[in-house]
Amino acid sequence: MLGGFTSTDGTIEFFNRINAILEPGFTVLDFGAGRGSWYFDEHGYKRKLRTVKGKVAKFICTDIDAVVLTNPTGDQNLVMQGMRVPLEDHSVDLILCDFVLEHILDVQGFKAEITRLLKPGGYFCARTPHSLHYVSLAARLVRNTRHARFLRIVQPSRQAEDVFPTAYRLNSLRRIRAVFHDWSDFSYLHSSEPRYFFGSRSVYRLFSMLHAILPKAVTGNVFVFLRNDASRQR
Repeated sequence: MLGGFTSTDGTIEFFNRINAILEPGFTVLDFGAGRGSWYFDEHGYKRKLRTVKGKVAKFICTDIDAVVLTNPTGDQNLVMQGMRVPLEDHSVDLILCDFVLEHILDVQGFKAEITRLLKPGGYFCARTPHSLHYVSLAARLVRNTRHARFLRIVQPSRQAEDVFPTAYRLNSLRRIRAVFHDWSDFSYLHSSEPRYFFGSRSVYRLFSMLHAILPKAVTGNVFVFLRNDASRQR
């Protein structure tokens, strides 16, 4: 494909919108950054689009796992202490969560922490599979302890260290809007190209056809774009 991406590429859609929000003076936090596996997997335009470092004043990577200290994409890497990020209150302009929400167990604690970190008017941007996505439904049928083995079959390029337990407690537009009812909400569903196809181009084409005809909730991701509008929370 010319340029290295299709017309339904979710990474292009998601990070194009984030790049439209970014400003040079921003401090941006990648919440749940892990080891930055995308940096090794992506090339060319997509890697350039996903790279935030250098576009803003400071890009910080954080995770509960110390593997984040090896992440090459940030200006600063921090290990979280439980749910808490070792940063001052209201010190971040934008928080990015890329395929992290499906792993959140304590939804209210998570909201409290990102609210603490964000400046008034700050942005929270996340990408996560819908709770009714066929992959989400399949994951519920497989024990968390077996997810690495399952993903090795459907997504052969996935590394075991990039697999984490799932909860799916914040994975629908309805749930997002209920939890963040006092924030300005610009979220929507996006039916991206298949990401799990057993490494087979034939299966990829079949899944692509299904993505074109099935409801977005079954095939798509929730693209979360929220603004911490302080005036609405008074």
